[in-house]
Amino acid sequence: MAEFRVRVSTGKACGAGTWDKVSVTIVGTQGESPPLPLDHLGKEFTAGAEEDFEVTLPRDVGPVLLLRVHKAPPALPRPLGPLAPDAWFCRWFQLAPPRGAPLRFPCYQWLEGAGSLVLREGAAKVSWADHHPVLQQQRQEELQARQEMYQWKTYIPGWPHCLDEVTVKDLDLNIKYSTAKNTNFYLQGLSAFTELKIKGLLDREGLWRSLKEMRRIFNFRTTPAAEYVSEHWQEDAFFASQFLNGLNPVLIRRCHYLPKNFPVTDAMVAPVLGPGTSLQAELERGSLFLVDHGILSGIKTNVVNGRPQFSAAPMTLLYQRPGCGSLLPLAIQLSQTPGPNSPIFLPSDDKWDWLLAKTWVRNAEFSFHEALTHLLHSHLLPEVFTLATLRQLPHCHPLFKLLVPHTRYTLHINTLARELLISPGQVVDRSTGLGIGGFSELIQRNMEQLNYSVLCLPEDIRTRGVEDIPGYYYRDDGMQIWGAVECFVSEMIDIYYPSDVSVRDDRELQAWVREIFSEGFLSRESSGMPSSLETREALVQYVTMVIFTCSAKHAAVSAGQFDSCAWMPNLPPTMQLPPPTSKGQARPEAFIATLPPVNATCDVVIALWLLSKEPGDRRPLGTYPDEHFTEEAPRRSIATFQSRLAQISRGIQERNQGLALPYTYLDPPLIENSVSI
Repeated sequence: MAEFRVRVSTGKACGAGTWDKVSVTIVGTQGESPPLPLDHLGKEFTAGAEEDFEVTLPRDVGPVLLLRVHKAPPALPRPLGPLAPDAWFCRWFQLAPPRGAPLRFPCYQWLEGAGSLVLREGAAKVSWADHHPVLQQQRQEELQARQEMYQWKTYIPGWPHCLDEVTVKDLDLNIKYSTAKNTNFYLQGLSAFTELKIKGLLDREGLWRSLKEMRRIFNFRTTPAAEYVSEHWQEDAFFASQFLNGLNPVLIRRCHYLPKNFPVTDAMVAPVLGPGTSLQAELERGSLFLVDHGILSGIKTNVVNGRPQFSAAPMTLLYQRPGCGSLLPLAIQLSQTPGPNSPIFLPSDDKWDWLLAKTWVRNAEFSFHEALTHLLHSHLLPEVFTLATLRQLPHCHPLFKLLVPHTRYTLHINTLARELLISPGQVVDRSTGLGIGGFSELIQRNMEQLNYSVLCLPEDIRTRGVEDIPGYYYRDDGMQIWGAVECFVSEMIDIYYPSDVSVRDDRELQAWVREIFSEGFLSRESSGMPSSLETREALVQYVTMVIFTCSAKHAAVSAGQFDSCAWMPNLPPTMQLPPPTSKGQARPEAFIATLPPVNATCDVVIALWLLSKEPGDRRPLGTYPDEHFTEEAPRRSIATFQSRLAQISRGIQERNQGLALPYTYLDPPLIENSVSI
């Protein structure tokens, strides 16, 4: 006879408790117990409860290896009758054997209806560190079950593969939004939709009557940043600054020579450069920068309200004044083919010519950002990382424990996006200039070019030559966060991988990397994505990239969507007239006629309001309330990581006090651990 004390912790979320009966089977090196009921007088397992039970084993099973948890309906009917299967969120079990220290078994899973879970003691184990055949078998069975539950599909050819589910209703509870988050999400959307519907804007297919009328959007929702944008959007310095700290801060690169298809001359730019210098001198000095939207050239465009829409593939040349002066636009060409029908627009041109040219660039920014920077890089790739993690790494693996907080709700929001955002008849199809066809073509083109170095911020900054351009807060804050994540990951890898050989010999890790390469990057060798990892250094960089992409990168390119787009002329989602082929034709009336219609503007603004705002149930970067790690060493590393992030946050907040437009998107408390909206 062996007596154990069992402590059980139930989650605090709405609906986490259960009326069902729970029992446990204790599996040891010398056998296993029968199911042992966890039963008190009265109700057990209410939300937020921690409860103690005593169980007696008929015989000693030896040192404990596993805990099997069984859940079944009670013999008597539930008080509320036979509703949907009763779900229970278990945080952890703690087992106190007759001799020795208590054993913690992390769970942090939903168990819906009748069923069983197998839990391991909390110490993280790499595959080669499990020697007992029972533990080895448990790893294999867990992965087989998850690979059956979470399967891949091709959504659109040429895109990264994704979860094989059609609607969020079909999702397993463990990857669904919480009740609170789901309710808040739909309430936010409903309130925005209702307001614009009542004001008659959402159904109005015609043009805006004036720029002044567009401010009616702010009567429904606004932010300080959106107000700032509406006041400064016509200024050249603000236009240029958005390539550094706006919604798409990933395209600007130092220009070492002028592209042959962008024939800017000294005479064109002399009014901005001033006397005593030239284009060649500034190129040699490193003060010229290029933003090239060439990937948009010839892209398929959409039809909105029965009217064909238009797109451009502009090139923008920018100049960094000496010292810490403003970045300024020098020249804009709205196509990749120079010639009489593709003039180079200049700050010295007529006001409306120049404003229209800048607005075409901003429309290109919208298309590039929403299809590539946001959807592809910050949603579809994190879904690949998430799905591979669930399919190839068991719960006891240190990389699963490290990465699972950074996968929270990603499969839910991406499934929802395929339902409500990028499917036929939805927002992208109804109200953007490229529509689903153009988005799809853009993603297919970018997948052919996508390189591992683009996903690693330090390499990306070096490749684009923007290490020293002043006032680049996306770079400054991003590099600090990358560094903090890298230090954290390095400490964790050092704990569990003593050598490069230990990395190579971890078959689960290698299967994870191989699946990301094949399902996410479609086995394209030219992507530079590794299909295996050979060293601890390579593993640290790879895991840092995954965590950064799923947290900070997504925050930087998602949280500011409403701020940038609420004043629609700053980031128009579509253009209704073709790009100008000559100068001197632009007028205020033609400018407004080029911009999106009222209903498309409102449709996109509602979507971006929702996508910019976490609907509650947040977990900021470095916040790990689910204690998957139970050993002291990783817990110390987590605490150190949190301290580093707090220090970074203090520095960002201090700097922002001196900025007219604070850059907040990479302040750690405002960064979500995962792609969850």
